[in-house]
Amino acid sequence: MVQLYNLHPFGSQRVVPCKQEPAHFCCGQDVLFVASTAASCRVEVFTVREQGRCEALGSFATLGPVLRMAHSSAGDYLVTIEEKSKATFLRAYMNWRCTSAGSSRVCVRMVGHKMEESYSEALKEQMSVVEMPLSDPPLCISCCPVNGDLLVGCKNKLVVFRLKYCVINQNLTVLDFERSLILHIDNLIPAEVAFCARHIAITTELDVLILKLDLVQQSADRTEQCAQGVSAPEKAVDGDENPSTHPLQLELDEFIICQKPVELLGEESKLCEIPVTLESTELPTEDTKHFQVQYLLFRRFAPDQSPFGFCEETKLHSVQLLPVYQTAYEETENKRKLLSLFCFFSLPHVGYLYSLGKLVELISTYQYSEKSEQAVLTPQFLHVITSQNLQCFTVRCSAAAARGEDPYIDTTVKACPPVTLDVCTLRMQLFIGPRAICHFKNHIILLTKADTEDITERRKPTRRMLSRKADSIKSRTNSESEPGWNLYIINTVSTIQLYREMVEYSRTYENVKTESCIHLLSEAHLLVRAAIMDPHFLESDEKEDLLRAFRESCAFLGDCYSKFDTKDYHLALPYYRMSGLSMAEVLKRIVSEGDEIQTYERGFIFYLTHSLNEDSNEELSKESGNKILQIFYLADPVQLPDIVCSPSMRNICPLTAVKYLQKVEKIMPSVVLTLTKAFLALKMGDLAMYEHEMQSYKETTLACGFIGQPRLLQQRKGGSVTPTEFAVHLKEMQPGLLVAATVALHENSKIELEEADTFFKMLCNSSENTIPQLLVDFWEALLVVSSQEKILQELLLRVTSQYVWRILKKQLPETKPLKTTEDLINSCSHFGLIVPWVASIMSVGCSSDKDYHEDISRLQSLLCSQSINIASALPVLEPLTEAGSVGLTVRVLCHTRLGQYEEAIDQLLRRCPDAAVFYAQHELKGDNQALWWNKLLPELCKRARLTENDCPVLISSLKAETLSVVAMDLELRDFLSLLPEDGTAAFFLPHLLHCSQRKLLT
Repeated sequence: MVQLYNLHPFGSQRVVPCKQEPAHFCCGQDVLFVASTAASCRVEVFTVREQGRCEALGSFATLGPVLRMAHSSAGDYLVTIEEKSKATFLRAYMNWRCTSAGSSRVCVRMVGHKMEESYSEALKEQMSVVEMPLSDPPLCISCCPVNGDLLVGCKNKLVVFRLKYCVINQNLTVLDFERSLILHIDNLIPAEVAFCARHIAITTELDVLILKLDLVQQSADRTEQCAQGVSAPEKAVDGDENPSTHPLQLELDEFIICQKPVELLGEESKLCEIPVTLESTELPTEDTKHFQVQYLLFRRFAPDQSPFGFCEETKLHSVQLLPVYQTAYEETENKRKLLSLFCFFSLPHVGYLYSLGKLVELISTYQYSEKSEQAVLTPQFLHVITSQNLQCFTVRCSAAAARGEDPYIDTTVKACPPVTLDVCTLRMQLFIGPRAICHFKNHIILLTKADTEDITERRKPTRRMLSRKADSIKSRTNSESEPGWNLYIINTVSTIQLYREMVEYSRTYENVKTESCIHLLSEAHLLVRAAIMDPHFLESDEKEDLLRAFRESCAFLGDCYSKFDTKDYHLALPYYRMSGLSMAEVLKRIVSEGDEIQTYERGFIFYLTHSLNEDSNEELSKESGNKILQIFYLADPVQLPDIVCSPSMRNICPLTAVKYLQKVEKIMPSVVLTLTKAFLALKMGDLAMYEHEMQSYKETTLACGFIGQPRLLQQRKGGSVTPTEFAVHLKEMQPGLLVAATVALHENSKIELEEADTFFKMLCNSSENTIPQLLVDFWEALLVVSSQEKILQELLLRVTSQYVWRILKKQLPETKPLKTTEDLINSCSHFGLIVPWVASIMSVGCSSDKDYHEDISRLQSLLCSQSINIASALPVLEPLTEAGSVGLTVRVLCHTRLGQYEEAIDQLLRRCPDAAVFYAQHELKGDNQALWWNKLLPELCKRARLTENDCPVLISSLKAETLSVVAMDLELRDFLSLLPEDGTAAFFLPHLLHCSQRKLLT
């Protein structure tokens, strides 16, 4: 792996025309603030134009020499720590831009001071200096880039000042601060702090502590308690009782006791024994926010050791919190959403980059070639200065943020280079005496200060800096004895320019170092991805170029994973998809014209396999399709049946495909391959070949063979299922095989029930509301094999509805059903044996019903089984209940299935009394037998008496069936009580004797 790519991220440089030697500097939105050394207590302001052109904007005086300074883009204010008379002061400079207009008016006020109406209008045209008194001297400061809040580090505590927007009147809004929160941290003297989105990073000489202020919901009675509560481990006891709270202690003036290096992440970082106590200083209101501390990271380093003792220069520096925002889209142009947060800090020879997301993890470690002075992190690069170099390293922020935005990014659809990608150096640019660095937009500001011996080195040809522009001006006063210093604005090249250089440079490794080529193209991809995630991306002049470069970088990476033999070959597929290239375009990139012996790597085969197995609308040309057949025959012949059936391969030559399949069949025959050859034979119109192939296996084996390749029967286009020529042929010649194959596809989750409906309707040219018989055959066949209760009930309702519709409409099926009712009863448990009393009712019914005997008997068979849910089926059956004998059987069957036997008997006695006894014999058993003598016997006696000799069926059934059953089951007294008073004794006497004899025997 190449660790140093000698690319050119740095463009032209210009000298900032400072009047005095800079002591500190920082960047604003479009300006540069430069505080001079102690000799002159002023801050010079420069505006930065295109290509780093720098123009003086104005200057203003400070109270004393500036020790620290920072600018906040939110609120556009400058905050400084200044020294005067050995005392330090914290000051914020508001409305400083008025100095560029020539105004010299300055208003100095204390933080929280109420602006008077009398001079409010004057505030528009004057700079406002806000003094922020502290009980302890301020040591370091940081401004939150999200909301402009200010964090001040003091000994053993941190103070948070909330930025406020005070509306004076309709035309004037003034910025102010409110001291909102104090974090008390025992035994800690912060060297540097960083503040962003309620995350706080603190470094001492050898310790790093990262905290997060979480908002807490609480009731009003707990407000005071929470404001003062300890949100960390209990405070350590002061004094000598707990010496572990001191990192270094002198014992006996002879030994230095060092604590061991430690790294604690997430919840474990609470064990760092650094207690944090929160003190709210805001005036309580209804909107007062209450916080608790969450520990994210604690890391302690040990001083570097050598045979000669400790290296006293081992100190942490350059702590930063870098926010990365969600990828910009048109609909969210004005809504920047913070996506990820990263923390960087550095030792003299190594830097560390952590991701502060749901998981806190170290994502990169940076090894420097020599001792570093300072470092600055950007979303795209890490810039580090050493004693002689300005170094540019790659970063992994965009890769980590992309996964934060889309946790499922590493799929067959999308991909991103890994966060663990090796860090590399893009450039090591020689400078003489770099001292300090900062960054904004595409500019690096670099302060160099050469020692006397360094000045003599400038004449050597090997020591040269970047070329200066002809109009660069170095305007400063410098005596011969003073060391030379310069403040440079170095313009970093545009993302597109550097991207193109990376791509060009990667070609030098194509045939030599595969991994280095992929690595550099991954760097180029991440470079462009980071630019697209920039909040100002939508306003960028390079927007279209960046999007084009992004797609192009995906294509290049797809080429790499297709051409090279790598373990991550599968990434060819998502990168090609992200590139927007069609299969035909990818083929042109990978396949060499006229090269018959070209070999193809796994990545390319993987891409083709997945692309061809999708339901794509892209149709390849005949030449491209035949080339793909050749590729798979050489690389992976077992996949040829799948490839031939791809919707994208519609234009291939069938004869060529058959030749390849015949070669494969000699090595590895299969039923799928046979079916594919039959499919191609139909395309060619060769029916003899078709018959030969289809006779190679039994019909059941052929039906299961379609599971291996469903696209032989149906192909998807535009989200819908379309029958193939094979399916059309089977419908005419072997409908049973077609139905069996479709059932097999459904049972193996290759086709959904609704898709099968559409498939058969299209196959039979039926309208949307017409149900073809072949679809009913499919439903009936599916009832035989399906075991899913939800599917079963749906199918039962569908076939029931179709039977009812045909009976009512007197509509015969357009094709002969594949199975008779008897076949269904014998093969499917959901079709039950039709009970005898149903036949009795139908025997006296209308003769016209016999024309629809099959549908009637299927419906009755369904209702005679225990499978269908009668309650759900009632709305479907309702239109049929008044339709003659069929309707009567349906109604009585439904009453019976619902346990409503009395209603069933009433229906029979009213409409077909001849069948009542048959019904009673079959249904009135067990607990329901009481209905026989309580209801049926009195009713039969009554009807027999009224009709006298006109109803021999009633009399015979009463005599032969009903009385015999009742005499067997009832006591003599109960039997006598049921008999009518006006009955003929001779008629009932045999049954009375039988009942009494049964009693005597027992």
